[in-house]
This record gives sequence, C-alpha cells and structure tokens, in this order.
Amino acid sequence: MILFDIAHILLPIIMVIAAGIAVYLKDLISATIALAAMSLLLSLEFYILQAPDVAIAEAGVGACLTTAIFVIAIRSTKRIEEEVD
Repeated sequence: MILFDIAHILLPIIMVIAAGIAVYLKDLISATIALAAMSLLLSLEFYILQAPDVAIAEAGVGACLTTAIFVIAIRSTKRIEEEVD
C-alpha cells in the first residue's frame, strides 16, 4: 500500500511537469508526445484511484487516439521555419 501512496503523490507532480514540457516545446511532434505521456500518466492515476474503466478509456482515447489525430494533423501541414535577420 505504501507504493500506491507514493505513486499517488508523484504522479500528479510528473503530470504537471509533462504538461509544462508540452507547453514549452516548440516542435509540435515533441509537444504531442509529451501530451501523450501526460495522458498516459493520468490513466495510471485513474487506475490507482480504483477506476479501471475510466483508466482504459483515458489510455485508449486520450493517449492513443488523440495523439494519432494530432500527429496526422501536424504531418499534413507544411513546416515554415522562421528566419531571424
């Protein structure tokens, strides 16, 4: 049980760090991967809170499907590099 208590304290902290990294990154694919990691950690938190059905839905929709949609949308756009004079 002590392991679940430690995980229950550390997971929200790591989730906030992953969300901050997603905001900080300029590369959209990297930011999407950081957002997927945050979503996967959220599904683990739901599992620790004894909501396995919500955890499975979050892992499937939040981490996998949303990430795939973001990656497909990012890849279908052109990349324009900013030129600094």
